[in-house]
Amino acid sequence: MTASHSITLIAPSGYPADPLAAVRGIHRLRDAGHAVSGVETTGRRYQRFAGSDAQRVADLNRLADPANPLSDIVLAVRGGFGASRLLGEIDYAGLKKRLTGTPTALVGHSDFTAIQLALLAQSGLTTFGGPMLISNFGAAILDQTTWDSFWHTLNTPQTTLEIAAPQTDAVQVEGILWGGNLALLTAMIGTPYMPQIDGGVMFIEDVNEPPFRIERMILQLHQAGILARQQALILGDFTDYTQTPYDNGYTLETMIESLRHRLGLPIVWGLPFGHGSTIVTLPVGAPARLVSHTEGFSLSFSAYPNFA
Repeated sequence: MTASHSITLIAPSGYPADPLAAVRGIHRLRDAGHAVSGVETTGRRYQRFAGSDAQRVADLNRLADPANPLSDIVLAVRGGFGASRLLGEIDYAGLKKRLTGTPTALVGHSDFTAIQLALLAQSGLTTFGGPMLISNFGAAILDQTTWDSFWHTLNTPQTTLEIAAPQTDAVQVEGILWGGNLALLTAMIGTPYMPQIDGGVMFIEDVNEPPFRIERMILQLHQAGILARQQALILGDFTDYTQTPYDNGYTLETMIESLRHRLGLPIVWGLPFGHGSTIVTLPVGAPARLVSHTEGFSLSFSAYPNFA
C-alpha cells in the first residue's frame, strides 16, 4: 500500500477521446487514497486540444507560482499533439526556482516528451517518463506492472529494472538517462529545447510508425551528431504500425540490425516503455547505469525526485 499523495492533472496536449477513461483513472487514484485535483482539465475542448494554448500553458506555469499549493505529483492527462505549441511560453526560470530540490514528480510520455526535454534543457529539471491518466490509469484493465513501477520508483531513492530480453551487444555504461518519444526527439533538433547531453543513455519509443520511418528518425539523430555523443541507445516499444508486401522482409528486427552496424553505438532493446499496455516509470535527466548480457539487461537510476 502506497502512502497518500496529492496529484494535479494537467492537459498540455489533446483532450480525452473517451471521457469514461478519465473517470476510471480518477476513481482508481482516489480509491487508492490519493487526492486528485485539476479534474476540470479532462473536460476542456478546443479544436483537437484540451483547451486553448493559454489555458494549457497556464496549467504548467501555475506550478511556478508560490501562491499555489504544490502537489506531490503532476500527471499528464494524455498525449496527442499540442505540447510543442507551448514551449515558448513556459516559465522555465519560475519552474526551476520553485521545483528544484522538491520531490514533485512531473509525469507523462508521448507528446509530453516535448515539455520534458524543454524543462531539462532550459531548467535542468528531472521529470518522469511514465503512465498518464487516460491510456494507463484509465485503461479498461489496469496493468499491475505499470502501477507497481510508478509507485515503487516515486517512493524509493534508487531503482533497478531487470529486463529479460536476449541482447546482442554487451554493455556496461553510466550516464544521464534521457529520451522519450522518437518523433518528438527529432522535432526538437536545432531548437533551444533540445538538451545537450554528452555521455548519456538514450531511450526511445513510438507508435503508428513503420520501420522505415523509425529508421529515418534514428538516422536524423545520428546525422545531427546526437547519437555519437551517447553511450548507448535503449529501444522501448514501437507499436501499432503496419507493413505491406512492398517491405519485402524489411522488418523492425532487420532494420535494428542494420542500424547496429551503421551507428557504431550499442543498442539494447526490450524496454517496456511507450504506448503498450505496460510502461515502466523512468526519470528523464537522472544518472543511470546500464548493464546488458546475452539474457537481458538491467537499468538502474538514482538521484531523482522521490518521496522516500
